Amino acid sequence: MAIGVHGFSSRSYLTVRRSLIHCVHKVRHRSSVAVVELPPVGVPEEEETDFTRSDGRVKGDSKAFEWKKLSSKDLGITTSMIASPTRYVLNILKNKVAPCKDRFQRNDSSSVAEDDPFCRPSGYEVYLVGGCVRDLILKRTPKDFDIITSAELKEVVRAFIRCEVVGKQFPICHVHVNDTIVEVSSFSTIGKRIGKRIDYTLRRPLDCDDHDYIRWSNCWQRDFTINGLMFDPYAEIVYDYMGGMQDIKNAKVRTIIPANMSFAEDSARILRGVRIAARLGFRFPRDIAYSVRELSRTVLRLYKGRIFMEINYMLAYGSGEASLRLLWRYGLLEILLPIQAAYLVSQGFQRRDKRSNMLLSLFSNLDKLVAPDRPCHNSLCNGNNIKECNWEMHLRTFSHSVGILAFHKALVDQPRHPLVVAAFFLAVHNGGSLSEAVEIARRISQPHDNSFSELSEPQDLDSDESLIDEIMGLAASVKSSLINMTDERFVSQAMSKYPQAPYSELRNAVELEDNNPNPFCNNESGYDSLTCVFIPLSSFLRASKIFECVGKGCEEGFVPKRGSKIDYEFLAMGSLQEVRHVFARIVFDSVYPLSLDRENNSVSQNS
Repeated sequence: MAIGVHGFSSRSYLTVRRSLIHCVHKVRHRSSVAVVELPPVGVPEEEETDFTRSDGRVKGDSKAFEWKKLSSKDLGITTSMIASPTRYVLNILKNKVAPCKDRFQRNDSSSVAEDDPFCRPSGYEVYLVGGCVRDLILKRTPKDFDIITSAELKEVVRAFIRCEVVGKQFPICHVHVNDTIVEVSSFSTIGKRIGKRIDYTLRRPLDCDDHDYIRWSNCWQRDFTINGLMFDPYAEIVYDYMGGMQDIKNAKVRTIIPANMSFAEDSARILRGVRIAARLGFRFPRDIAYSVRELSRTVLRLYKGRIFMEINYMLAYGSGEASLRLLWRYGLLEILLPIQAAYLVSQGFQRRDKRSNMLLSLFSNLDKLVAPDRPCHNSLCNGNNIKECNWEMHLRTFSHSVGILAFHKALVDQPRHPLVVAAFFLAVHNGGSLSEAVEIARRISQPHDNSFSELSEPQDLDSDESLIDEIMGLAASVKSSLINMTDERFVSQAMSKYPQAPYSELRNAVELEDNNPNPFCNNESGYDSLTCVFIPLSSFLRASKIFECVGKGCEEGFVPKRGSKIDYEFLAMGSLQEVRHVFARIVFDSVYPLSLDRENNSVSQNS
């Protein structure tokens, strides 16, 4: 197999040769291991970088890496861990059985999938590939399932009643099973992708037959080794050609080809790598981390909608706190969310700071409610996987994160008494009933977290009128923060007070002439200027609706949420009742953490 070798972004050490697609047809069966020769020029001694020798062995190792075929049973993977709609599509393609029309008319995907067991005679080759295999190995609920098959896309279309080909550059099939979309790609499209990748003296791995070579070629053109795994649920075999299992064992996110070239191929891999590392608690090897930092600005070349989608994945699906920490560590936060980066700088946060603050605490408590490896994951996506959520669903889930960011920004601009904050989120929860919110807030006896600078010292709030005035002031501040977060110039100037902070690209943008062409956010990518705002207007409007009840008064017909259980289906649909309930829980758990109450009780008992 091709050993994953990683180089630095500052210089390329590879010789560009013919397109890989031309080399694929000239592979010899007796060839040994794929060879990549990279001289370790300019690499610090502490870098944990592997380089291959001309014989295909890693320097310092006694033998070459051996690609593996692993038993899925030994890994603890069962077919019941695969979503029913995905199993149904696998079975149809594997057995070439024409689907029954009346099955699609029923709203019961589980019974649809179980009609065709995995032991039927073989048809097309079908595999699960990518991150879903990784998650199954880690005993996590996959956020989506990717299928790849030996069938041509036109054959996939013919096999299903509701199926269409999407994508021009890299076409795939969307198979509709009830309310779910299952994505299917074909091995036949591999040549188009490989043809665009540089030839790194690619040779067929040892003991690699034609079937192995087809699978290996597909895995080789993927982004990270831990995503380069392929699972045959019928043969019950997991194929590891890229060393993904070892990197899972070592909890590392490693690119398959040198990181600087992988990120140059697709800068979205930088954001995807951060998202994966945050969600799984994995780390980057030193050379990968170097390339992430050095190439962080290239993410601005991406289409604005893609950046928004990646930010949404990071913040709204259970790894918000970890994502913010990693974005800050690698110089991406000041590019994507400079207002929040400025806050961390003002707090004296270092790149590898392990301390917490109110912003991180808010997202930590959000993570506890919407973690994707919990049963609520499918409900959050309205019965579909995250990838299968439509654009409207992204806007709904992201509005929660935008609301939290705006609320926190308002407190940063003007710290408030904990009683004001409590009454405010109670008013939000109750649909704007200020009198009820004030009454309940005054009964709160739990201690607040006094480590947050956003919470001010005690002040005169004895009268309900003065407390209501403060609540209305906070509501106005939140509205102002929402407006500023979508204002291009305000966002670009967020880091201007902190010139010592590195990677302040948006701060520097303000100093440029207005007519200066933008090397990153160009018109082709959907941008007008260097200062890019990644919060859509629709998310701003949705977030505004969360708080507008406080300023307008009690909403007619609004019924507050009763009980603590969250209805995730309603939450995904944008139900104000559920959204406000979740927001109130997040703020309350952050300002009045249960751990402080327990700690105080313990001290009282001991005394």
